Amino acid sequence: MNLKIREKISSDVVLAEIIKNFDDEIYLVGGAVRDFLCGKSTHDRDLIVVNSSARDFSQKIAQFFDATFIPLDEINKIYRVVLKDKINYLDITEPVGESVEKDLLRRDLTINALAVNLKSLEILDVTGGISDLENKIIRAIDEKNFEDDPLRILRVFRFQAQTGFRIDDNTLNTVKKYLELISKPAVERINYEIMHLFSGEYSDVALKNMDEIGLLEKIFPIVNELKKVPPNTHHHLRLFEHSLETSRRIGEIYKNSSLEVKQHMEQVDFGGYSRFAHLKLAGFLHDIGKFSTWTIEQDTGRHRFLKHDDVGSKMVVQILKKLAFSNKQIDYISTMIKNHIYPSSLMCLPDVNDKIMMRYVRKMEDNSIDEIILAQADRLSARGPAVTEEMVNNNISSLNRLLNFYLKVKDTLEPLPKLLDGNDVMKILNIKPSPELGDIMDVLHEAQINGDVLTREHAVDFIKNLK
Repeated sequence: MNLKIREKISSDVVLAEIIKNFDDEIYLVGGAVRDFLCGKSTHDRDLIVVNSSARDFSQKIAQFFDATFIPLDEINKIYRVVLKDKINYLDITEPVGESVEKDLLRRDLTINALAVNLKSLEILDVTGGISDLENKIIRAIDEKNFEDDPLRILRVFRFQAQTGFRIDDNTLNTVKKYLELISKPAVERINYEIMHLFSGEYSDVALKNMDEIGLLEKIFPIVNELKKVPPNTHHHLRLFEHSLETSRRIGEIYKNSSLEVKQHMEQVDFGGYSRFAHLKLAGFLHDIGKFSTWTIEQDTGRHRFLKHDDVGSKMVVQILKKLAFSNKQIDYISTMIKNHIYPSSLMCLPDVNDKIMMRYVRKMEDNSIDEIILAQADRLSARGPAVTEEMVNNNISSLNRLLNFYLKVKDTLEPLPKLLDGNDVMKILNIKPSPELGDIMDVLHEAQINGDVLTREHAVDFIKNLK
């Protein structure tokens, strides 16, 4: 273990420069140590400086690296130094308590309570964190630490999602004991943990365990409605399990995708997290409109969920607003839910040609890949008695055809010209800003996508003839 730490720290350019140029007693702590011991790299490094002012030391570090100094918490003496690349950063503080050892004992999990003296490169492990890393166990240090900060309840599962480790039984019992406290942390902090959870490879495992102890419904109350919809002829799973499985399948599809698709899904285009993490969250929530649209035909016994995609896309807006998601994040997830049936229904049309597939590409634009993956995951997660293997294979094959078409044409596409803007439409139709105006603009955009409107003159005639 010591050899691995030495190799990782010596190859870390930022830490190597600090060791070389600063004589303060400095400890690398927490997640960076955990990641280094697991053979991973990190851009996020937490440092404890001993017998020095954290503020003064942070300012010296910022000056040395020509970086940005940000006071995060003056009361608790926590400072951030963001390097010029805007990727690497350091969080610097002083030990809480009288020593680094006491600071470590106040942390959440043993695997996060590790420190390395940057001069001697000796590891400080006062809770058995190295042993738990080797045995792949998530273990809480002290239940009092959950009382001090109830967000740690959620962090237990965030780290399971990221590592796939087993949660120690005593830790699970502690989480259950303090479950009601999860409403206390600021919603922005809960949002942070949710997105890190869905960023993890094992998010489906963590979500199942959260559900078993009653935590998931406290974060997402909509879970209680999902559980009321039973399996049917098209779904072998209850709606709740189908939702979990869809999210899991997105991860599986991503793993087996081409490098080009993976690179797209790894892009951080909104909210500070990858498209992949957002899509897994969208997969978990994609059918939330089903309970309120659920009917059963009397003559056939068939379960129907008419317009559940549209209903769900509206419902998710309020759910995510309450969890402090940004407008861009909400727009993306709402769009994914609204259109999750679209790729499959399009490719089920008779005689699908390039023009039909181009209509999809024009409509979904940069979200084309994402929506196809969600549609495939949804299909693979619904295997009721009315669904044959041939149906599934044909559906997946047709969606792959659509994906390949998009990858072939995406670099040749030019944006659709804006033939009329909102002000133009208001003048032409003599109307004021209103929901009606938004509807007209949407219909006009659809007409452009379909090739029914090609010029400004066409657009003017089109909106004048709208009923």
